[in-house]
Amino acid sequence: MLAVHFAPSALFVTYAWTLTRAGAFSGRTRWHEALPATPASAAAAVLAISASAALLGLLLHPFQVRAVRVLEGYWERWAPTSRLAGVLVEYQRRRWLVLFDATTRENTAVESPTGKSLGEQIRERDSLARLERDRHQAVLRLAALPPGNVLLPTALGNALRAGELRAGERYGLATLASWPRILPQVSGRLAAALSSARDSLDTAVNLCHCFLACALCGAVAFHDEPRQWWLLAVSLAGAALAYKGAVTAAQAYAGLMYVVYDLHRLDLAKALGHELPDHDGEWDLFRQISDRLR
Repeated sequence: MLAVHFAPSALFVTYAWTLTRAGAFSGRTRWHEALPATPASAAAAVLAISASAALLGLLLHPFQVRAVRVLEGYWERWAPTSRLAGVLVEYQRRRWLVLFDATTRENTAVESPTGKSLGEQIRERDSLARLERDRHQAVLRLAALPPGNVLLPTALGNALRAGELRAGERYGLATLASWPRILPQVSGRLAAALSSARDSLDTAVNLCHCFLACALCGAVAFHDEPRQWWLLAVSLAGAALAYKGAVTAAQAYAGLMYVVYDLHRLDLAKALGHELPDHDGEWDLFRQISDRLR
């Protein structure tokens, strides 16, 4: 709770408080006026900022899922963002096709043992090895994405959707329908790992929103002070870094979703009152369970 909600809220409140104290919203910024004059006023400022950050964190906590979904790219509710989503989905689809082509492209180069110098043979083998490395990287990147027909506009959305559409489907289970039922079956250590990964994701998402809010405050406060615009750049850079961290955390969380189904799918079947199937009957049973849960 401290890292997920309080820290981002405290960062934003401190930034807004500093700008207000410095008079940035009402004229030229006077940074020296932002500093507390006495230890008592400094303590009062820390107390006020902490209380405000705690209250803001509590108010925003119920909207955590919505905060993540905004960065995932679920923008269909408003026409302007819906059109932007369509453009970004097409961009993501083109990137997906490039990766897919790289994984299916066969190396047609044939090494010629004769007629080439040793240096030429070494360069040729290095080129072949580089092409194979590129193909391997494309395979790994494609595995972290959902199928091309269900892509979302953002990297964060696609990282999470890859787990949501594949983790259980490998065994015949619909992940989105079965996830709330399989989660209570998870062992203690795996549950702790899932919770840690989810906290990392939520913290990064909240920091991204925090830096974007700081950039908005800075744009309002410094619209007539070009010398202070570097603070906007810092805020946007912080938002970009936090977003990258959110994507990384989402990939780790999606990977743990795969592990949950690897280890606990049979526990789910048992909890739902089914006899444990043999290997051949597993797929049919889980398809029946998925049909019932939908």
